[in-house]
Amino acid sequence: MIDNLQYNTERTLLAIPEYGRHIHKMIQQVLAEDDKEERNKQAQAIIGIMGNLNPHLRDVADFQHKLWDQLFIMSNFELDVEAPFPKPDPEVLAAPPTPLDYPQSYPKYRFYGNNIKGMIDVVVGWEEGDLKQALVYTIANHMKKCFLNWNKDTVEDQVIFKHLAELSDGKIVLNPSEEVLSSSDNLIRLTNKRFSKGARTNTKHKKYRNPKQRRN
Repeated sequence: MIDNLQYNTERTLLAIPEYGRHIHKMIQQVLAEDDKEERNKQAQAIIGIMGNLNPHLRDVADFQHKLWDQLFIMSNFELDVEAPFPKPDPEVLAAPPTPLDYPQSYPKYRFYGNNIKGMIDVVVGWEEGDLKQALVYTIANHMKKCFLNWNKDTVEDQVIFKHLAELSDGKIVLNPSEEVLSSSDNLIRLTNKRFSKGARTNTKHKKYRNPKQRRN
């Protein structure tokens, strides 16, 4: 009996292990069927079983396409049946993924991040008006808050305006005597309030019990 035991390392590798060995064995049985009409019926039955593993998605058209693609993959693209979708191309599936383009920009002031620089680049192209002024003021306030997150002290508005002018290549110039940003205390208080609120939410449902306390 021990000599007849089979280990997974000695068995055929599964193309998609998530479906298990029984699904792969059923597909091999379909491949051995000579009658094409019978193969179509069996393939439809296997698709139904595969769909039952994800019942909330089995009636979605895109998911059906995915199931048929997986069926052909598990059959090593040798299955000859009438499918509602074209058979996937093995060469396309075997092709390596396209390399991701990582951002190559290195901001001068890293504590502001790349998103602030992107927002500044967008607002520079806007027409002059109240909406642009409001967005510039919002960006400047956010820059001040980012600066305070990096340096837990205080910062003059003139420093923020200087950085904003540098990051916009001199296209956004604010006058400290005309524009006043939110106070550092308010920005720090809002940040601390947000973090403390998140901490309370995480511990809201936790109950601590003294191990020596008896249950009533």
